[in-house]
Amino acid sequence: MANRRASITDLAKTLGLSPSTISRALSNHDDVSEATKLRVRQLADELHYKPNQLAAGLRRGRSNTVGILVPHITGDFFPKVVHGIATEAAKLGFNVMICQSNEDVRQEQLNIDLLLNAQVEGILVSVANTTDNFRHFEDVRQQNIPLVFFDRVMEDFQGSNVSSVVFDDYQGAYQVVSHLIEQGCTRIAHFSGPLHLNINKYRHQAYLDALTAHGLPIDDDLMAFFELNQKNGAHAMRQLLKLRQRPDGVFSSNDLSAVGALQVVKAHRLRVPQDVAIVGFSNEMFTSLTEPMLSTVDQRSEQMGKAAVQLLQKMLKSGPKSQGPPKPIVLKPKLLIRESSQRR
Repeated sequence: MANRRASITDLAKTLGLSPSTISRALSNHDDVSEATKLRVRQLADELHYKPNQLAAGLRRGRSNTVGILVPHITGDFFPKVVHGIATEAAKLGFNVMICQSNEDVRQEQLNIDLLLNAQVEGILVSVANTTDNFRHFEDVRQQNIPLVFFDRVMEDFQGSNVSSVVFDDYQGAYQVVSHLIEQGCTRIAHFSGPLHLNINKYRHQAYLDALTAHGLPIDDDLMAFFELNQKNGAHAMRQLLKLRQRPDGVFSSNDLSAVGALQVVKAHRLRVPQDVAIVGFSNEMFTSLTEPMLSTVDQRSEQMGKAAVQLLQKMLKSGPKSQGPPKPIVLKPKLLIRESSQRR
């Protein structure tokens, strides 16, 4: 017993009582004598017994637990979203189970199975960058478990129990490119992740549309597609600086690759923003610590987490017989202009 969690059955065997009597004693039922209650509580303390809240919830027909599945818990964005989820969930009386896919669709599939086996009441998920189909979400839909995508979503996956909380990535990216053009940039490079992900697709399309709207040409040599991280951002920037006409602005779809670009530009003794203006996306904590400070787009991460839980709660209250899922929530962008792009 020392190597595992004590159970009601353990208490019952030790005291020679039935498990139901142990349960009633721990719940302070009137039909159990005070002497028996005292014996049960003393043994429970001695064995460090803790009630299984999940099992108790399931006996009542609900687990009181929601599952969270994120690509990773590094950086600043997803931890802040999870913090928002956990804070709001606690207010609403929910426990949370947190899983991470590590950007691996196979791990994402295993995590979905884990959460379903734990009989969570709903699932909040941001898909991995390798997720290109929604087969593993089908069981969630079929079981009518509320499913709320946030940030990264499967746009073609719909159902009466499926909704989403997203950021207006298109508008945020359009603001970035327009800002760079207003600062005098005419050759703006773009770093993007895989375009099957909604966030990259909309940010890239906004980049193209903003250039066209301002009468600037679209140059494939200025676009780089890769896993968005510092190392790859630095590599892409080195390649761009080899062009006969180097870029005078960079719009990166995340802050890590923007920092990689910033480091390479400075290493080549070019000035930021005078020679190359740089803007990232996400407002990671380190963006205010770089030299110069990095312009970026605030994704309102904590608000996204809170909104996702509120949407899930609304879906739980409406039940499986509702006419349809609540409308997706779209959060508005906020461009943070700092030293890395402010020329004028």
